[in-house]
Amino acid sequence: MVDVRNPFYSTAYRIQLRLCGNKQGASSSRKNKNVANMARDTCPALHFARTRFFVCVIFSLLAATMGSYAAFSQFHSLSDTSSPCNKMDSKNSSECSEKAMHVSQLECAFELLDSNFFNERKVLEIAKGATEFNLPIIRANRKLVASENGGLHNPSVLTFNPDWGTEQEQEASKIFNYPSISDIQKPENEEDIAFMSVLELGALIRTKQITSEELTRIFLKRLKRYNPALEAVVTYTDELAYQQAKEADELLAQGKYLGPLHGIPYGLKDIIAVPQYKTTWGSTTFKNEVLNTEAWVYKRLKSAGAVLVAKLVSGSLAYDDIWFGGRTRNPWNIEEFSTGSSAGPAACTSAGMVPFAIGSETAGSMTYPGARCGVTALRPTFGTVGRTGVMSISESLDKLGPFCRSAADCTIVLDAIRGKDPDDLSSRDFPFADPFSVDITKLTVGYLEDAEMEVVQVLAEKGVKMVPFKLNYTVDSVQGILNFTMDVDMLAHFDEWQRSGKDDVYEAQDQWPVELRRSRIITAVDYMQAQRARGKLIREVKESFTVDAFIGNVTDWEKVCLGNLVGLPVIVVPAGFKNISNPPPSGSRRRTTITTGIYAPPKHDHIALALAIAYQSVTDHHKQCPPINNLGPNDIIPDPPTATIPPRILHL
Repeated sequence: MVDVRNPFYSTAYRIQLRLCGNKQGASSSRKNKNVANMARDTCPALHFARTRFFVCVIFSLLAATMGSYAAFSQFHSLSDTSSPCNKMDSKNSSECSEKAMHVSQLECAFELLDSNFFNERKVLEIAKGATEFNLPIIRANRKLVASENGGLHNPSVLTFNPDWGTEQEQEASKIFNYPSISDIQKPENEEDIAFMSVLELGALIRTKQITSEELTRIFLKRLKRYNPALEAVVTYTDELAYQQAKEADELLAQGKYLGPLHGIPYGLKDIIAVPQYKTTWGSTTFKNEVLNTEAWVYKRLKSAGAVLVAKLVSGSLAYDDIWFGGRTRNPWNIEEFSTGSSAGPAACTSAGMVPFAIGSETAGSMTYPGARCGVTALRPTFGTVGRTGVMSISESLDKLGPFCRSAADCTIVLDAIRGKDPDDLSSRDFPFADPFSVDITKLTVGYLEDAEMEVVQVLAEKGVKMVPFKLNYTVDSVQGILNFTMDVDMLAHFDEWQRSGKDDVYEAQDQWPVELRRSRIITAVDYMQAQRARGKLIREVKESFTVDAFIGNVTDWEKVCLGNLVGLPVIVVPAGFKNISNPPPSGSRRRTTITTGIYAPPKHDHIALALAIAYQSVTDHHKQCPPINNLGPNDIIPDPPTATIPPRILHL
């Protein structure tokens, strides 16, 4: 007997009875049961096996949204009194069963969208309307704006503004007042030069103790020496680097000094376009892509006199640390991977392969590798740095920022790259105060339960008022809101990639391919509800943010999601080291880094930077050099490494 209490049996059985009557005899009863079984097998209840569940998703959505008009016309005819389903012969009974099966599949699709409140007549009406009205519009829009991947063109007109609107707009400050360094001498050892700060290297160049060409040679040599161990470089830009270094030296010889980045080598995450060089996005699919455009951030650094020496690893399509050439490792413990898609910028800065690098973050891509590799990294307020020429995941979440030796260096780089990008609708010229001029003794700074207490104590000793703090909000779906936002936006930018099956060759099948397939059935209504929930979260965080800044864990996934949704700036600050887990009996030079985050309200990056500068003025954790592959005589790393990084877990 058919169990009509089961929703998926009862759907098909109910349709069959309505369309074909209940007096068809034994043969018809068997067909009823077969239809019910088919409905159950192709569209099982949500607690059925996962494999069958995803079959249901694909099968049902194909039926619901991509079927031919002829098929839906047949569905629509089910309500016609002249339908052959009202007749009892074998042929028409078979047609009836087939049509009932189609309707059952459609109702299953609505189950997956949490819209199972429509009756059969309305389901058929929606299917017909979707075919006649929705699909032509969808296909026309896709043809207009979705034939290219990466989101480099046709940005959304819907823009996110992180401004809390609590202060009157001021004219943006033109330049920060950098501290001057005097009596600095060029070290004899190239290793010591490699770990000098941007300010120190800039002083050497300004005083002509070293040329930009010499610095470029040193860092290119280090990049090529350590990359086999770290797998952190995609492309060396030797020819361009020496050309830019020569120009920097010639300008200085003419008495023209462009500022503290004049002649300083650096690296770019390989989602940032530079003409005549590959911009691979870390992906097998795009590994030979050359974009004939200059990213805005690259233009800014070029105008500041900086020298590009390498395109650094981005995790494939900016997700985690796996890319088409391997997987980037942590210089402090090369048994570990670096985590986060800004893997190359973090690892190369940590290893002294570049003085600084530019990375990006949508959800943890700077904070995770910055913390793992023990470098200072600034995720600025959303909109601070223009993104023209940069692969896009989410136009309301993507941010660019620097990885550096110190907070002072982050301040210098930020000053060079901030400002209004005319081609990025979300970018703004925020009126930051000078971080080097902030009086931290007038600040009240909170600390969360997971804050590193050494940082709290040091800042208290520097005169900062430190208070226990908790960020209160009632929105309990923060992580889900971020995933809805990020994944739907990403799919809009890589629609063609998915539709053409290129996701089948993606480097990590449990990452973007799974997330973006799932995103295909997030409705526009539910996406907008997520944005409304995001707005509620922003209002609650604003009301709860009663301090000038707060200190807390920088890799806690809830905080990562919240900070990116709200647009909060945060600086990753190295705060110490501890022994690795299970070290060899004779000891190891490898270490696990300890870091914390200093968070500020939007447009108050100068507060976070000033506090980090103050902390680093009396500590030296940020000045330590990692062992990279110099582990000691009795420490051997297995290949592949045994240490694994647990996958990101989504808590709803």
